Amino acid sequence: MSTTTIRLSEDLKERVARAARRAGTTSHNFILEAIAEKADEAERRADFRDEAERRHAAIVASGKTIAWSEMRRYLEDRVVGRTVARPAPRKLAR
Repeated sequence: MSTTTIRLSEDLKERVARAARRAGTTSHNFILEAIAEKADEAERRADFRDEAERRHAAIVASGKTIAWSEMRRYLEDRVVGRTVARPAPRKLAR
């Protein structure tokens, strides 16, 4: 473990202390958890973007897609238990 120094305004330091007390933890632990949550969020967002890019590339490569209105109708039907045929992919509109 290493040490990193952060400078907090007095206002933020007081806010962190109050929030930590309400959460039943120390200011130090509260800050560590906040940093970890923010790092997790940034990693999830990056993973989401990467997956979206991969999926878009696959759509472009295949030249086929399904209109969102058709897919949404299909998914809504499935959610309520209806047996429905999957929508057929069509040539990507350009």
